[in-house]
Amino acid sequence: MYAGDCGPVVAGRAVPRARHNWQVTESIPIARAVDHGFAKLMPDVDRERAWLLTVDGAPQSYVDLDEPEHLEFEYVRRLGHVLDGIGEAGRALDVVHLGGGALTLPRYVAATRPGARQDVVEADRGLLELVVERLPIPEGAGIALHADDARGWLEKAPEGSADVLVADVFGGSRVPAHLTSLEYAREAARVLRGDGVYLANLADSAPFGFLRSQLANFAQVFEELVLIAEPAVLRGRRFGNAVLVAAHQPLDTAALARRTAADAFPARVEHGVGLRKFIAGARPVRDADAVASPEPPDGAFGIG
Repeated sequence: MYAGDCGPVVAGRAVPRARHNWQVTESIPIARAVDHGFAKLMPDVDRERAWLLTVDGAPQSYVDLDEPEHLEFEYVRRLGHVLDGIGEAGRALDVVHLGGGALTLPRYVAATRPGARQDVVEADRGLLELVVERLPIPEGAGIALHADDARGWLEKAPEGSADVLVADVFGGSRVPAHLTSLEYAREAARVLRGDGVYLANLADSAPFGFLRSQLANFAQVFEELVLIAEPAVLRGRRFGNAVLVAAHQPLDTAALARRTAADAFPARVEHGVGLRKFIAGARPVRDADAVASPEPPDGAFGIG
């Protein structure tokens, strides 16, 4: 079921749309306890209807309601570059998003891929309700919201039902352990169609034990792997985000490298021999041994 006049669906029930214009136009900070922390929506003084979402002080999402194609966070822009290169430009896609935040990428896909059907899975029902209330989704956007655990929802999803699966799930500032195993990677592959693409936002630092294990997991399941990150992160100079891309079909890495190199903070696209060297020696991680991603150092993702 997808969003219509009744509003987006959260775990099978409609969430009413905001009833008052001030809820989405007046630029005042909003703070509320949600199921898994304390959320704040803070207006951007430079963009009239743009908002930053934080949970327990950690930046989660940035949304411009007037310009959903604007992707503020660098790692989100890299995810957008990958999405833009999937299939023919503008073709409608079936997309699953694990992790919701303020629905930045679902709004982006709805704007750039008219007719797309999207499922967003977010474990924090209170956060979903806050976002729908204060930053409502446009009518007819084709976005269905599910208040559910990402892995549990994925295991119930039909086989071969998605063109794209985007994983951006953090419990606090760490990827939960049950989303870091080989069994999870196999579930992701099962839900994707044969030409489908998996994308994930991960974070790590040298010596990259976590990141290399994730690549080893997906190398067991997919033929093609790509890693996108800033050179300083890949050289081990600092903790940071890395975008993992996995597919069965070859990816246009040359076009992707051009897009990421043109960003304000250029990123490097690693694949082929270079990526195999990066993974060398890393082993897949099973459910029984899976651990959450490493805790970021203080200030790694703070707001300046």
